[in-house]
Amino acid sequence: MKVTYSPEDGDEQTFDYNPNKLLSAEREALEKRTGRAFNQFAQGVLKGDSLCRRALLHVLLKRQHPTIAFDDVDFCWDELKVEMTKGEITLAVERLREKNGDEDLAEAMLKGYDEAPDDEGKARLPFAV
Repeated sequence: MKVTYSPEDGDEQTFDYNPNKLLSAEREALEKRTGRAFNQFAQGVLKGDSLCRRALLHVLLKRQHPTIAFDDVDFCWDELKVEMTKGEITLAVERLREKNGDEDLAEAMLKGYDEAPDDEGKARLPFAV
C-alpha cells in the first residue's frame, strides 16, 4: 500500500506500507493505541477508520522522528491518502472470490483499479496474513 501524507504546511511524504513488514513493537503499539487485534487494525486502515489511520501515520512518522508523540500527529482528512496498488487489488479480489467472499467489496476494489499506483516489485496482500 501507499500512504501519502501531504500536510498543507510541509513536504509531501509517501510511505510503502506492508503490514507483514512492521516490527513486532510497532504492531504491539498499534494494537495498544487502537484497542484492536492487529488484523482488525489492518482492516480498519483499509476501511478508512480514523483512529487506525492516525495510529499508522504515527508509526510511519516515528521511524523518521523517534521522539514524535501520538498527540502531535493531527491532520486534516484530505492530507492523508491510503491506496492499494494494482497488484494488491488484484490479489485481494482473487482471494475474496476464492473464498466466496463479499462480491460487492471485490467490485468496489476493482472500481479504483485504474487510478491505483503501480507496484514496485512483487505485489502482496494489503493486510496481514
